[in-house]
Amino acid sequence: MRNPTLHDVARAAGVSYSTADRVLNQRGGVAEKSILRVQHAIQELGYRRDIHAANLSRRRSYRFRFYLPQGDHGFFSVLRDAAQDQGRARALDRINVDVHDVPALDADALAIELASIAEGDCDCVAIVGADSDRLGAAVARLAGLGIAVVTLVSDVESHARAAYIGINNIAAGRTAGRLIGLAHTARYGRILPILGKLGVRDHRERLRGVSDVLAGVGGISLLPALEVMDRPDRMLEHVGKVLTMDPDITGIYSIGAGNRALIRILGEMGGARPFVVLHELSPHSRVALEGGLVDAVIDQKPAEEIAQALDAMKAIVDGEVPIQAEITPTIYLKDNLPGPTGDGEHA
Repeated sequence: MRNPTLHDVARAAGVSYSTADRVLNQRGGVAEKSILRVQHAIQELGYRRDIHAANLSRRRSYRFRFYLPQGDHGFFSVLRDAAQDQGRARALDRINVDVHDVPALDADALAIELASIAEGDCDCVAIVGADSDRLGAAVARLAGLGIAVVTLVSDVESHARAAYIGINNIAAGRTAGRLIGLAHTARYGRILPILGKLGVRDHRERLRGVSDVLAGVGGISLLPALEVMDRPDRMLEHVGKVLTMDPDITGIYSIGAGNRALIRILGEMGGARPFVVLHELSPHSRVALEGGLVDAVIDQKPAEEIAQALDAMKAIVDGEVPIQAEITPTIYLKDNLPGPTGDGEHA
């Protein structure tokens, strides 16, 4: 059975095709009784507009922007590459993707970038969210201009954002806690959490998750979180100092980035090392897993994240409700690593 067409809708409503088309595309100039007849026919026939065909006939194009953190961060390098790859792959669907670099862990700098966007500059924007009144106001301003904002990786405290695409970061932290708890069965533990910045929502939520789990495990204490701003130099300096001063640390949970320096520290340690859980599979974390320097990597599938974000952005611009399917992270151990992908350059 074929799908109903707009001609079928016009015929059932007793109006011309052009009238049905004007109602469907909300172009005005149609009597109220005709609008109601067309809407009733659409509902009765189960008509669904072929948006792809409509866009092609109107030569409709989409202009999407990604604002992604820059710097020595393997995950965001992978995310940036995935956005550019998806842009090339979707060019035939008239989807144009521009990637803009912004400073890492600086919500106010991101807000300034968003403030420079004027009405009509683009159709939709994707950002990595953070807790900042200024960023929330920038998101709300764009929504007021008709430019929807989608958050990736980390959400924002703003009802104005249109969709969040990413993992459940509290659940990711709880997963790390379970792994650490299993590694400390029948023995005490002192666990060092390392994060970029507490003001970044995904980092704070992961810390909350691991704290919730380990609070119920006897004999394990969670040390105060160490902020390294996702910078390898700070990781090298501060973590090295803590491990020297507290040789009884038995576990490390690295919530953010800068892990290349952490891996270097672990490689230079003599004797037994702590049990280590990292986030994001990159060339350096892969080598560390293979070499036995870290024990588990929780990966949030950046390529899938970008693809879902673009699907959501297109749906929003097309006037549809975006599907916000939660991404389930993968836990990688030394034994289940996928084949090399060449993704990313830094860890």
